[in-house]
Amino acid sequence: MKRFIPDQDRTQSTLLPGLLDEYIAEENPVRVIDVFVDQLDLAHLRFEGVDPAQIGRPSYHSSIMLKL
Repeated sequence: MKRFIPDQDRTQSTLLPGLLDEYIAEENPVRVIDVFVDQLDLAHLRFEGVDPAQIGRPSYHSSIMLKL
């Protein structure tokens, strides 16, 4: 994913709270969606933008947009 805008590292320490991951409760369904989308083969599912363009501004990866 070199030509994509990097997503936020949830284990990186920040000022408040200590980790970005601490904003989300353990039982929150968002965690299931995160794991599920990471397991998908988006190229096989014919998502556009999985292979980044060689020119222009980097875009967000399709998996990040799908999680939104």
